[in-house]
Amino acid sequence: MTVARIVRIEAQGGPEVMQLVDVELPPPGPGEVQLRQTAIGFNFVDIYQRSGLYKVPLPSGVGNEAAGVVEALGADVADIAVGDRVAYATAGAGAYASARNVAAAKLVKIPAGVSDEQAAVFMLKGMTAQFLVKKTHRIEPGDLVIVHAAAGGVGQILVRWAKALGAIVVGTAGGPEKVARVLEIGADHAIDYRRPDWVEAVLAATGGTKARVVYDSVGKDTFLKSLDLTAPFGLVALYGAASGPVEPLDLQLLAAKGCLFVTRPSLFQHAATTAALREGAADLFEAIAAGIIGVDIGARFRLDDIVAAHRAAEARATTGAILITP
Repeated sequence: MTVARIVRIEAQGGPEVMQLVDVELPPPGPGEVQLRQTAIGFNFVDIYQRSGLYKVPLPSGVGNEAAGVVEALGADVADIAVGDRVAYATAGAGAYASARNVAAAKLVKIPAGVSDEQAAVFMLKGMTAQFLVKKTHRIEPGDLVIVHAAAGGVGQILVRWAKALGAIVVGTAGGPEKVARVLEIGADHAIDYRRPDWVEAVLAATGGTKARVVYDSVGKDTFLKSLDLTAPFGLVALYGAASGPVEPLDLQLLAAKGCLFVTRPSLFQHAATTAALREGAADLFEAIAAGIIGVDIGARFRLDDIVAAHRAAEARATTGAILITP
């Protein structure tokens, strides 16, 4: 029987609630495969599930995306083989592990030309970006787009993909180094949202033009200002809450600010079926292979240092993606 090192929480709270333990991993059950994980991605949803912002059944694993090699198959698995390189992002919490049993229906094969590390850090972030630019708001050439937290993992992908689709992109980020990075990856304008006049700075950069869509993963600190920066009949796509959850919204405010639309999309709905999951992943991998999108791995942590990884992310002390290795 395989012994796996996994991160487990018995209660939700600060980073210190995460414990690294050894467990015996049973053989994969029907419809499952057993993975030897080679690379693990980090996402803010991991913090939300660990902290209690999102409630999870306890005890629980942590982490949502990883890549690895198939080591064993359970019964009734027909489309995955031993030795395949695969990745996942919607298989449920528990990706912080050296090995894991995963439902085959939640896996996508990693094509040649895409590394395990790329797949691990791209799956959740890249597929989130994919539905945001192709489904939540299908970007058209000339659209003015605002991307908050544009120096982060999803933010960098959004900037690059939106530019490839012909958008004019304004990226916001916290601090001069991150602002410089946003410009380096191709944004037309970059604004420091720690400035007290950052909204005015965005409008000055665009000549007063407001956005067709604002992609907001920051939440509490930016959401109401996002409404101020959205053109009439435009959309605010709130897909995260790095600064905390948004307070209840008076819908009359949407009318007052120009008959705006607001949505709270989630990858877990967009990839609810195996067909939808693999369709989105195929589009993502094609974009990676074509060089349309990319994201820098800004920090690397061993599984043993997972507490430090979460602390660095909560302090917003990293840029780009965080990679965890078993």
